[in-house]
Amino acid sequence: MSAAADVAMEPVAPSWSRYSEAQRWRFLAILFLVSTCNYFDRNLLSVLLESIKHEFQVSDTMLGLLGGFCFSIFYAAFGLPVARWADTGNRRTLITLALTIWSAMTVFCGLAHTFVQLAAARIGVGAGEAGAIPPAQSLIADYFPPERRASAIGVFMAAATAGYLLCFWVGGSVAAAYGWRAAFLMGGIPGLLLAVIVRLGLAEPRLRPEMHSVRVERESLRESLLRLKSKRSFVHALIGCQFYSLMTYGALIFVPSYLIRVQHVSLAEVSVAYGATMAIGSVIGTLLGGWVADRLSRRDVRWLAWLAAVACGAAGPVYMVALSLGNFWVFLVLAFVGATLLSGGMPPVYTAIHAVCGSGRRATAIAVVLFSGTVGGSVGPLATGAVSDALSKVYGADGLRYSLILMMSLLVAAGGCFYLFGRAMPIDLED
Repeated sequence: MSAAADVAMEPVAPSWSRYSEAQRWRFLAILFLVSTCNYFDRNLLSVLLESIKHEFQVSDTMLGLLGGFCFSIFYAAFGLPVARWADTGNRRTLITLALTIWSAMTVFCGLAHTFVQLAAARIGVGAGEAGAIPPAQSLIADYFPPERRASAIGVFMAAATAGYLLCFWVGGSVAAAYGWRAAFLMGGIPGLLLAVIVRLGLAEPRLRPEMHSVRVERESLRESLLRLKSKRSFVHALIGCQFYSLMTYGALIFVPSYLIRVQHVSLAEVSVAYGATMAIGSVIGTLLGGWVADRLSRRDVRWLAWLAAVACGAAGPVYMVALSLGNFWVFLVLAFVGATLLSGGMPPVYTAIHAVCGSGRRATAIAVVLFSGTVGGSVGPLATGAVSDALSKVYGADGLRYSLILMMSLLVAAGGCFYLFGRAMPIDLED
């Protein structure tokens, strides 16, 4: 390795000290829009599946591959290499490029004339979106001081709900009025415009003139992964996030089916009442969770992980009780509590991961966690459905209820992992 390759740029002062309060929130607003665009384009396909099925005359299996495999496999494959770039290079440029790619590919989804063309464009969406969340969180950790990161990440994570709601409200309305291709075009074009704003509006702390050269040995991807593996705190966090993902991406997607099949609630009521309940609970949870975490962590940094442990440990029983009862409106109240708890636990977890992974591995650490979530998103629905099928042979429609209750127990396991995460944090801190 050449001497030049060994030289990295390290700041004289903490990166967040160079920005005013107004600048920090402007940067966060831009990243919020990037994340909103990310989740809008990611989820838009689910609203359009029936229209696509009707036009191309394909099976549900093919739709499943289009909605899951085509996106997830390339999202996961590109995640770590892109995160490594984010840990060593210009994150502003990376986010601009990623946003341009997935927005252009979303436009191409609307221009597809065959199912194969649509699948290829969807692969491009997955590959592009791999360059969004890890570098964005890494930038937030540089923009905001440690005692305020959880609140900032909570605001950033609320964009997932915003993107999801806009996807159904705006995307669905455009598709109903003008067709599914128009919905894709409407989803992709704003992202291309936003890419210009990202390039001009974000700052890359590594490019500031206050930086000076210090000889630092840069880690390879393998070295970074081994270093993360050696941290007990990160391993506990990763396992906890895996349990969390198995439940949230597995069990929760079957809740509308449970309400229709077991409680005999109409689809309209489920869409409006349950959808609004989950959205409001998620937004309140992410914002409140970050705010509380910042205050508790000033007393003891371990509360970043322990708050998530409490949230998951409490949410599991709340959902179990909700599923055990037969009243739809009581279910909505308990589901609101559960959604608030679950959403409130994740901003502290990500903030804690930033605290222990080291500044040169932030994006890599988040990419590993997101990869784990992708696995959960693939295995969770399959496991929930398989257990439901098995139990339904004995209990009929209630088989789905019991399957969901069993899956909710994973939240208690996640809470235990996050508790261990907190206990191991002090010796692994490396901000």
